[in-house]
Amino acid sequence: MNFHVVTDPAQVREVMRRTEDFLPTNALTAVVPLTPAALRILSRARFALPPVLASATGEAHLRVRRLVAGFFTPAKVAAVTPRVRELAQKRCAEAAAALHGGPVDLADVVAKHVPPVVMAELIGTGLPDLDTLKRWSRDSLELFWGWPDADRQPALAGSAAEFYTWLRGEVAAARGTDTLFGVLDRAGLKPAEICSLGYFLVIAGQETTAQLIATTLYRTLQHPDRWQLLAAGGSARDLVRQVLATESSVHTWRRAAARATELDGTMLPAGAEIVLELSGHHAPDAGGTAYSLAFGHGLHRCLGAKLAELETTLVLEETARALPRVRLHGRDPAWLRLLSFQSPHTVVVRQEPESP
Repeated sequence: MNFHVVTDPAQVREVMRRTEDFLPTNALTAVVPLTPAALRILSRARFALPPVLASATGEAHLRVRRLVAGFFTPAKVAAVTPRVRELAQKRCAEAAAALHGGPVDLADVVAKHVPPVVMAELIGTGLPDLDTLKRWSRDSLELFWGWPDADRQPALAGSAAEFYTWLRGEVAAARGTDTLFGVLDRAGLKPAEICSLGYFLVIAGQETTAQLIATTLYRTLQHPDRWQLLAAGGSARDLVRQVLATESSVHTWRRAAARATELDGTMLPAGAEIVLELSGHHAPDAGGTAYSLAFGHGLHRCLGAKLAELETTLVLEETARALPRVRLHGRDPAWLRLLSFQSPHTVVVRQEPESP
């Protein structure tokens, strides 16, 4: 698939503002066309992603967005601060105990654990076993935003089908409740529409934040002086915003040209596939606003932006304070590199001995 890549932040914002010219209809479309074998597996699970939120437009999109936004208000996000710190402290205690036996992967022991619990509590959904949720999330990201070959696709599709089947059960169980899925049901959304929204939201609400936490842990640990400042009680906010501005976990997003149109002097044909680079191209003096494009812009800006930033900031602070003497261990980690998602697979650390 050929993409027109937009890197300049001002042009990215322009594309996201011109909602009549550039549509989000390809937001959840697989980068690599799915094989018949993969499609059959998804079909048997009645897998469907009708446009609802990330890939929707118009008044229907705005109505659903308002309902979802009610679960991520500034007050509700701020109120989870003690819970995030509690969860982070618990995971850091696990890491501290494990460090007595040798190096520990903070991406596995700390980063991946906090976002799923916070997301589930905010929207009122259940959670499968954490390892199962992570497998479903990562397989779905690879299926839709990676480049899996024909032999790999059936396994990924099977995992996505399991995820979708679990979602259908959660949606059915939510009827008559005040959970997010229950509210959407009362608003008249069809089960397939709620599942479509839930499929992306459950991934975005925890996997991408866990990825951001892992990247921020890794980049901060590369600078022991910064780690020590955090360990002494410093704020992680600016460090998190720097990572968001330079290498966010969601570093690109897609749009499609609704009609033949011009962008920065280039004529794009109707249907042109566009990749918007959200992170890594801000001027060094962009200051406090550079990071915000990492969450998109305009009508489709991420509703969980403040939550993701808060969780990452708090987990980074709590980890440095609980583990002030850890240092990166071993060779540089391998990275997840998909069209729209990136993070180190591991953040392995060792415990340095106390100074005499």
